Amino acid sequence: MNNIHDHAHHTHHDHVGSLRQELICHFPYAAFSLALGFVILSLIHLLTSSTPYAYDLARSYHILFHSFHYLHLIFAVTGTAVMFFRFSNNVVAGMIVSLIAPAIFCTLSDVALPALAGNLLGVYMPVHICFTQFADLINLTPFMLVGLINGWMIRSHSENALGFISLISHFIHILISSLAALFYMVSYGFTQWHSMMGILLIFLLVAVVIPCTLSDIVVPLYFARRKARRS
Repeated sequence: MNNIHDHAHHTHHDHVGSLRQELICHFPYAAFSLALGFVILSLIHLLTSSTPYAYDLARSYHILFHSFHYLHLIFAVTGTAVMFFRFSNNVVAGMIVSLIAPAIFCTLSDVALPALAGNLLGVYMPVHICFTQFADLINLTPFMLVGLINGWMIRSHSENALGFISLISHFIHILISSLAALFYMVSYGFTQWHSMMGILLIFLLVAVVIPCTLSDIVVPLYFARRKARRS
């Protein structure tokens, strides 16, 4: 019973900072979230592949990619902000880290690494970076600002509440990132994904779990502790 009790009250204060430990801690969330992402993509494929509008699916998947990419940024910015402000009260540094780190790592997990996986699997994919497109940037900015405000407000919750929020939000965060990555690949012609699900699972586990862990935990903690030492 003590082990169960200790695990239930486990927080990032116990071991945070080691990339290896955080990857071990968050790998199960990534595996289950990605598996659920495959289920959702399979259902969408089943429901749409036989419709008269199947020829326009690439555009529809691209719209879904953008929607989940934007949503991903809310969770990523929120997670980064919560982690930073738990260890530092430097508002300016917290805002900079909470906006820049998710912008980099969300692009890696949703776009760059899935594109690399697609190219390695024989389907050419460009790297569509939304932050370089003015229309996308106009849409991305409010999502990031909402995430920043959300993280600032959540940081004031009790430690027990933060632990529960972290568990739920991290699972949803990785699920959204998984769906963004999958929709990105399918929208750029990876239509035979179902025949390569095994190798795709491995590629996307790497593409999702490492950037999300760096963005949520390792990078904000590093800069928060660095600022705390200087103050």
